[in-house]
Amino acid sequence: MPQLVKTSSSQYSNTAVGILLMIPYVAALIAMIFVAYRSDRTLERRYHAAIPVMIAGTCLVLLGATATPAFVSLIFWCFAAAGVYSLLPPFWSMPNEFLSGFSAAAGIAFINSFGNIGGFVGAYGMGAINRHTGRFHGGLVVAGVSLFISAMLILALRKSIVPEAGAVGMTQASPAVFPPADVG
Repeated sequence: MPQLVKTSSSQYSNTAVGILLMIPYVAALIAMIFVAYRSDRTLERRYHAAIPVMIAGTCLVLLGATATPAFVSLIFWCFAAAGVYSLLPPFWSMPNEFLSGFSAAAGIAFINSFGNIGGFVGAYGMGAINRHTGRFHGGLVVAGVSLFISAMLILALRKSIVPEAGAVGMTQASPAVFPPADVG
């Protein structure tokens, strides 16, 4: 992001670019708190994870496909960062809705291992695309398309079958009620 903003606005110093790049992360913080709060209130995870990712994917594709002035690219970066970081709270709530016990631990470890591999492959892929084309824009399009694929995979998940807490209490037998004993 710093290199892309610097190339689109060469009149800014490195310090000014650094200060400008704080704005997308502040927007991401606000969006992440809002999406997490809303997801917890409605107990809905799939759409709260998929919609921000689609927004981020759209912004990255637009950043990669069009030449935009610095102000417009900063707005796109704000929405992209907000979308990517808003994914995290509902996404990390999903494995526990489908898995329990050792399966949940193995599932979360599996997700983390692919995330770590993606961190390496993504940086290497972005550098390879940059070296091949001479610009970062192709890498942004690839990242945006991969976010769309991620959103489709999230939407393909079935809803959880875990019963609500109130439903379990209703199926248990209630203790017998005896009339009070006459003490006297």
